[in-house]
Amino acid sequence: MSDIVVFGAGGTAGSRITVEAVNRGHRVTAAVRRPEAVGYLPAAVRVVTGDATSARSARELAPGTDAMVVAIGGGERALWRDAAENLITVLRDLPAPPRVIHVGGGSTLLTPRGTPFLEEPDFPEEYRDSALGQADALAWYRSATAGVTWTYVSPPPLEFRPGERTGRYRTGTDEPVTDERGRAALSYEDLAVAVVDEIENPRFENMRFTVGY
Repeated sequence: MSDIVVFGAGGTAGSRITVEAVNRGHRVTAAVRRPEAVGYLPAAVRVVTGDATSARSARELAPGTDAMVVAIGGGERALWRDAAENLITVLRDLPAPPRVIHVGGGSTLLTPRGTPFLEEPDFPEEYRDSALGQADALAWYRSATAGVTWTYVSPPPLEFRPGERTGRYRTGTDEPVTDERGRAALSYEDLAVAVVDEIENPRFENMRFTVGY
C-alpha cells in the first residue's frame, strides 16, 4: 500500500487516478483548491486544500507520502512549469522525497518527422498555451537531474477521452503508441490504470512515457 497525493484530484484525469488508486487499496489524499467541490470522490479519500505550485503545500503534504501525482489543468501557460519547478525544488531538500508523477500533454509527443505535435501548422490555437506549458514542464523535469525521482506521462495527442476501463494498454516513450491501423487512442480510465501501475511497479523513472491501446 502506498500513500499518494493527487494534485488536481477533482479533474477529469485526477479523479480517475484517485478512484483507481483507492480501489487498489492505496491511501489517497486529494489536494484541490476547492475541497467543497469534490464530494463525488470516494469516501476513503482524504480531501485537503492544496496547490501544486505552492511550496507550503508541497512541504506540508510530502512527509510520509510515496508519490505525488500532478494532474492539474485549466491555467495559463506558466502553470505546469511552475508546478514542476516548485515540487522538484521543495522535495529535493527533504530526507526522503516522494516521487513525482506528472500527467502531461500528448502534444509534446513526436510526429514521424521528429517534431512535437504542438508545432504542426494545424494545431488548434485554443490549446497552444496549455501545450506549450506542458512542454515547458517536461523540459524542466529533464533538466532536474538530482534529488527527486520524476515520471512524465503523456496520453495520445488526439483520441483521448473518458470511456471504458479495460485494464489494458501499451507503452512507449516519445512517439505515440499506435494500433495496427495507425490510430493512437486511450481512455482516461486506462490512463489512470497506467499511472497507478507505474506507482506500484516503477519502469520509467526520470523519463517520459506514453500510453495507448
